[in-house]
Amino acid sequence: MEQTGKEKAVVVGGGNGIGLAIAGTLTEQGYFVTVVDRAEPEQGTLKQGMYEYLPCDLLYPDEKLFEQLAEDKTVNCLMITAGIGRVADFQYLHNAEIKNTMNINATALMQIIRIFYDRIKNPEPFFCGVMGSIAGLVSSPMFSVYAASKAAVCRFTESLNIELEASGTDNRILNVSPGSIKGTSFNGGKTELSQVSALAEEICQRMMQRETLFIPQYEEIFKGVIERYQKDAHEYGMHSYEYKKESGRCVQEQKVRIGYLSGTFDLFHVGHLNLLKRAKAQCDYLIVGVHPNAKHKNKETFISLEERKAIVGACKYVDRVVDSCQEDSDAWDLYHYNRLFVGSDYKGTERFLRYEEYFKDKGVEIVYFPYTQGTSSTQLRNAVAGA
Repeated sequence: MEQTGKEKAVVVGGGNGIGLAIAGTLTEQGYFVTVVDRAEPEQGTLKQGMYEYLPCDLLYPDEKLFEQLAEDKTVNCLMITAGIGRVADFQYLHNAEIKNTMNINATALMQIIRIFYDRIKNPEPFFCGVMGSIAGLVSSPMFSVYAASKAAVCRFTESLNIELEASGTDNRILNVSPGSIKGTSFNGGKTELSQVSALAEEICQRMMQRETLFIPQYEEIFKGVIERYQKDAHEYGMHSYEYKKESGRCVQEQKVRIGYLSGTFDLFHVGHLNLLKRAKAQCDYLIVGVHPNAKHKNKETFISLEERKAIVGACKYVDRVVDSCQEDSDAWDLYHYNRLFVGSDYKGTERFLRYEEYFKDKGVEIVYFPYTQGTSSTQLRNAVAGA
């Protein structure tokens, strides 16, 4: 889109919720806003010609993208609002959910701040804010991993602000640590901009004043909350646990989508990489079974099983590598996956018709990926054999 604002802002997580409201506030103030998110803002929610959308999954932050944004001297504002979490006892969180929550809420945030840090530390005015949480300032049972990720954000910004002050710059990082925000898509809600616009305006105002901490509704609610926590952390924690338990927001079940696919992965190439990438995009935890050989295709393998497993396991989209079972349905008995990924050339075959029948009452979806043109194992195998 054509830029009409004189200054630029970057809002990470600006596709919905409070991030979208902040992006809207900044455009009203004359900023051209770059929204970085997995999902594009709904059409009509931001002023036409005053924003652009750049897709990015914070599980795999695109450093080059953020480096290019940080190098743009007309960018003088960065707000990071992206975050995930849910209310549940720790026993219901899969390891993938722990990793994803920490990566998105804390690690990716710190990495982005590091990329922009030279700009933040510069004497020239630069406005920056991040989303912490009241959960990161007090004990938060049934919200343990989310609270841990937000506690990291709170301590991180507090520490950096001391370093910034010691360096002589007036720039600071605003830690916005709210409680539950009505009108956002967090915890399964729906974005209602009318309910969050006033909060977004206050966040932007405090960020432009280069404040360091903003707890919405502090005097009305959270001053007393923090005082009760500081007086008796155990009693506060027990009360918090019972409150959440009775709130109706708890989801006491595993919510992670586990995916499974199997393959030989001999002579690993970009087609394999794209397959794994597409599969991981449709699940939270990807298990890959590697075949011991290619006899089922009447072919030989050039690379040993252990080396093929090591190659597949080194791919960032793969969470676990295992020896494949004789049948993918046997692998379900071991790993209880929710999605089985396979090429579309298997659709309608006797084997997969049998699988579809087997998985009917097990909550498993078979996802058939269409075959794509490009490098294939057959091409490489023929090239190696003919060398």
